[in-house]
Amino acid sequence: MNRGQSFLLLLIGAVALLTLFVILPFVEYVIASAILAYVLYPFHVRLSRAIRGALAGRVRESMARRLSRMLSGISLIVASIVAVILPLAYISWVFVRDLTAIARGNTDIDVAAIEAEITALTGQTVEVGDVLATVGQTLVNALFGGVSGVVTTAFRASVGLSLALFLVYYTLLDGPAFVRWLRSTSPLPSAVTADLVDRVDAMTRGVVIGHIVVALLQAVIAGVGLWAAGIPNVVFWTFVMAVLALLPLIGAFFVWGPAAVYLVVIDQATAGVLLALYGVFVIAMVDNYARPLVIDQQAHLNPAVILLGVFGGIYSIGFTGLFVGPIVIGVLAATLETFREDYDAM
Repeated sequence: MNRGQSFLLLLIGAVALLTLFVILPFVEYVIASAILAYVLYPFHVRLSRAIRGALAGRVRESMARRLSRMLSGISLIVASIVAVILPLAYISWVFVRDLTAIARGNTDIDVAAIEAEITALTGQTVEVGDVLATVGQTLVNALFGGVSGVVTTAFRASVGLSLALFLVYYTLLDGPAFVRWLRSTSPLPSAVTADLVDRVDAMTRGVVIGHIVVALLQAVIAGVGLWAAGIPNVVFWTFVMAVLALLPLIGAFFVWGPAAVYLVVIDQATAGVLLALYGVFVIAMVDNYARPLVIDQQAHLNPAVILLGVFGGIYSIGFTGLFVGPIVIGVLAATLETFREDYDAM
């Protein structure tokens, strides 16, 4: 390696570090926008083709191609705002509101009934309200740096989401060209690069669809059951189940199981039994049948690894870490698998 190449590599490294420093405050939204664009891209291809077909004969072919891509991107951004961003913003607001209320010792749960039942069963007095407040305060401190940090986090999230939407739009338009550029500039042999890209694609698809989407579906179905049974703070507990449901079989049970017991404790035995039956025959069945149907077995990751990515992602970068964490671990697994197959035998 000559002096010119060494200097160029040093310059690339320095500029890369500066770039990371510049985008670091919003790096989770950059990654989240890439994930959302990845999910939307198949729809973008189909919609742009349909629009281009509708414009055929009315404008020049080059203009029809450009307009179809722009209109498709804008349409998908609007659809994402309505179907994804607004619901997530509402859920996040309710989650933060209820979590801060719990941290202050305010909850709609009948704490006195639970404490009385524990005393009757064990003979010990347990301050359930204090325990819940401590847990709530711990979570608030871990996620937002305290109650005062909630406003700062909300402002940062609004700016980050605006940035993410612009990034999604331009990623939809120029994403394929970027992937081709990565393939052409990769220092790896072309066959290894192609294998790595395919593995990352399969792993990302498996994590997003096979784990995250199924977990969200299971949480929503379980949330409907909690709402029908009369459990308070349903949106809050649905959010908790969305995280825990990434652990198959028993994840969501950590919420709906105690909820069924809670209903029995407060003398709503019928609702508790019905919720338990709903959990066994509906909520659990969603996990048992939906996950094997949609997951790509070649992109399968151990559920414990997925859960680690979720909690680590949330703790490291906030709410978007719920999705970013598992994706990062999935990409690492794909990279290691590519190295094992293509270089381990050398």
